[in-house]
Amino acid sequence: MESAASRLAEVEANIARICKPARRKPEDVTLIAVSKTHAAERIEPLLEAGHRVFGENRVQEAQAKWPDLRERFPDAELHLIGQLQSNKAEDAVELFDCIHSLDRASLLKALAKAMDKADKRVPCFVQVNIGDEEQKGGCPIADLPGFLAQVREAQIPLAGLMCLPPDGIEPAPFFALLAKLARDNGLESLSMGMSGDYETAVQLGATHVRVGTALFGARG
Repeated sequence: MESAASRLAEVEANIARICKPARRKPEDVTLIAVSKTHAAERIEPLLEAGHRVFGENRVQEAQAKWPDLRERFPDAELHLIGQLQSNKAEDAVELFDCIHSLDRASLLKALAKAMDKADKRVPCFVQVNIGDEEQKGGCPIADLPGFLAQVREAQIPLAGLMCLPPDGIEPAPFFALLAKLARDNGLESLSMGMSGDYETAVQLGATHVRVGTALFGARG
């Protein structure tokens, strides 16, 4: 408990420190504790320390852990931050409060259908392939305006844009590009930054940072 609380306090203090020169308010940055690969007993101390926003990569893993946790912490908020297969859309809509990886027309169609069926609208970030990497998901930058129009037409709540910058390269230019794309398309929220680069992301306008290792330690 103390260890989880102290790690949480350290990350929150770092966010507040970065916000000051950037003339931003710390409360405008949502800290998503990335609990993927961590068992429920490792998540509980953060919940007990008062944190409520968590991120999972896989629908199946989240289904195994979160129903029980939510019984005890009903105000916990769950974000899907990993790639989503279209055939898991119904499960994702049922379980998650926000989806960060909407990136293609087939998934858009599956999510719209699942949301209509459940009579529930789940806000979605559109993931952008910011580094134009073949191995990564994400909407190509050139296709973004057209895809955003499709999302709006499907009446899916558009939360903002998300990206994963290329590994091993200074992330700042990619974060700055995502911020520009958001401005150009009338969007305010930016899901960007992880344990190694969340401070840079906050400096460049991140509204949601996805932090795992800095809060949980090495993956379990």
